[in-house]
Amino acid sequence: MAAKKPENMAFEAALDELDSIVNELESGDIALEDALKKFERGIALARTSQQKLTQAEQRVEILLQANDEAPLTKFDANNE
Repeated sequence: MAAKKPENMAFEAALDELDSIVNELESGDIALEDALKKFERGIALARTSQQKLTQAEQRVEILLQANDEAPLTKFDANNE
């Protein structure tokens, strides 16, 4: 079964897989080519997770702005 693309994974699932990859790489019991593939996957998971976390922080910040008089602005999920 092919691994899901990081952008299609839930935040928690991506973190779980990233944690697993880190443990495998830290063990040192992995061939160089496999280690490089896992490292590449880990970087993709980390970048996607950071992007999702940034988006969640944006949403929280918008929700915490308690000014009822402020004009509504559209949430931009692509804005970092």
